[in-house]
Parts: sequence; structure tokens; C-alpha cells
Amino acid sequence: MRRAAERRLVVSQVALDDEAVRRLHGLATDFDVVVERAPSAELLASAEVVAGRIDPELVPAASALRWNHLWTAGADADLSAEMRTAEQVAVTSSAGNGAVPLAEHALMLMLMLDRDAPRLLTAQRKRSWDRFRHPELAGQTVGVVGMGAAGQDLVGKARAFHLRVVGLRNRPEVAVPGVERMYGPDDILAFAAECDYLVVAAPLTPQTQGMIDARVLAAMRPTAALVNVSRGEIIDDDALLAALTEGRLSGAGLDAHTVEPLPADSPWWTAPGVIVTPHNGATTPQTLDRAVAIFLENVERYVDGRPLRNLVDKSSGYALV
Repeated sequence: MRRAAERRLVVSQVALDDEAVRRLHGLATDFDVVVERAPSAELLASAEVVAGRIDPELVPAASALRWNHLWTAGADADLSAEMRTAEQVAVTSSAGNGAVPLAEHALMLMLMLDRDAPRLLTAQRKRSWDRFRHPELAGQTVGVVGMGAAGQDLVGKARAFHLRVVGLRNRPEVAVPGVERMYGPDDILAFAAECDYLVVAAPLTPQTQGMIDARVLAAMRPTAALVNVSRGEIIDDDALLAALTEGRLSGAGLDAHTVEPLPADSPWWTAPGVIVTPHNGATTPQTLDRAVAIFLENVERYVDGRPLRNLVDKSSGYALV
């Protein structure tokens, strides 16, 4: 049995402010607390608790590890095969930390597409007074894929803009205030047919990978647009590019991409009707603040022996919020 003095908690990847470090030391009094942005492999292998990504090759050697907290909302990039099979290790995520800015970003992309912001910016650069008629969001239908924290925050914001909201989630029987109709995955084509804007806010899991495919895009009306603020791999890139190039979809606002950073020769830079942002929808100071708050709450829970918040189901990749 290990002595209490040998228990180690390592915080990596992020720089905690002095107040967060003070709180962490106050909560984890039985732990040797180490805060290093890039700790050594030896240090990680000796820890009982690690906040931050652990390289897959280190997992088998981390015999003391019992809890790994991820700074990301989605666990897809950090939940390695080695971690999935490490039954003694609980994995938690920072799900919910970026909900507010992601919903804002989705709404921004919708407004930019609706008002043809590229045309406005081009006219400004040319000093051209280019007035034109454009639609308005009010009265249109937005379909939100994923009813986690970001999806639900977007519902409230969309309703404030007088949009009609439909949703799609794994458990359609679970209602969300503001959503007029909830669809399940088996009804995704009927869901897509309703959308003026289809917004992807679901996490990347084996079930969501490639779910927005050629069939779904074909079900959307030609005047509709797609917005992705989640993960690029959820969308079939070839199918989306074909739909845009052939005029079967009016546009797309893409903050998430299958290949990141986008290479200079990526077709997305010049694809018709596409607005590209560099996967920074949630890169705000408040997003990190909320992630740290979730971690500190979980440290208190861990020390007390209580259930952890945002525990990740390793088989599905979803956080149990």
C-alpha cells in the first residue's frame, strides 16, 4: 500500500494562475502537487492523478494512475486505445467549458452566411457601395445536432433571434426547452429536410463520425447552409464539397476541419459559399477558466470519494455530465 506522502497529482498543458494553484494545494493536501506545462515521462508515470493529455505509449507504464482529466470538452482526440482499455483509470473531460463561445460562434457564422458577409467585406476593400437585399434569420429553422451544453446554449440564443429550432440527439425522448421537435439518429433525413441552417454541435464519437454524409446533404434544401463548430470528421468532406460546388447547398460556415491546420492548397479556402475559421470558436479566456473550475471541483470530489463530474464513457466517448 502506498503511503499518502507518495501520492502525486500532476497538472500539465495549461498554466494555472496563482489562485487556482493555491486552491489546488488546499484541496489535495495528501498529494505531492506538481504543475508543469510539459512534465517528463517519468513524472507522469508516477502520478495517481494527471490533468492533461497522456501520450498513449506512457499509459501501460503508469501503474499508479487512477484519474486522468482532459482540458478539452470532447474526449475524442485524447481518449487513446490504451486509455480505453485501462480499466483502473477514470477519465473526465471539461465538457461544457466552451458552450457559450461555441454557441456564439455558430450564431456568428449563421449571420455571416445569411447576410453574405464575404460580399460586404469585399465591397469594403474595394470601397464599393454595394447595397443588396438579403434574408433575415427570424422565422427560419435551425436544426441543432447534439444537445450537450453547446447545443442547448445555441437553442436559447437562436430563440432570442426568433428562429424556429429543431434538434437531433441520441435520446430524442429527452426534451429541451425551446426545441420544437426532437429527432433521433434514425430520422436524420427528415431532420435535415426541415433545416435552413444545420448546425453540428455534437462530439466526435464512433456513432457521429461521418454522420453528415451525402444522404443527409441531399435531404437539405438548396437554399440551406451547414455550420460546424464541433469536429470536422463528423462531416463527409467530399460530399459537402460536391454539394456546394454543384449548387445543391447555399453555403457552409466551418470552424472545424478534418485536417487542421488547413493546408494552403485545401479546397475549403476557395469553395463557393464557404466561410472558414481556424477552429477557434471556443478559444476564450473564460473557456479555460471554466475548465479549471471543473477540474478543481473534481479534485474535491476525488479526495472525498464522491462521483466525478463529466466522467467519460470510454465505449461511447460521451461525458456523463
